[in-house]
Amino acid sequence: MSRKVDDLGRIVLPAEIRRSFDIREGDHIDIAVDEQKIILSKQLNTCTFCGSGEALRQFRNHPVCPSCLAELKRF
Repeated sequence: MSRKVDDLGRIVLPAEIRRSFDIREGDHIDIAVDEQKIILSKQLNTCTFCGSGEALRQFRNHPVCPSCLAELKRF
């Protein structure tokens, strides 16, 4: 499977791959390099909004850190 890189350096992950790895809009993806390979992996257990991994709680099935949760409560 291959995808074309656009003028901003972006690629689109095919829907079947996103489904297989449960990757959704807003998820964080780690990017690593191993010799001549680029490795993408879904970042687990991080805040949906800021990427923090500290003291996460669930908010509508999304992990959220205390700081972002406090900000959400203000609305």
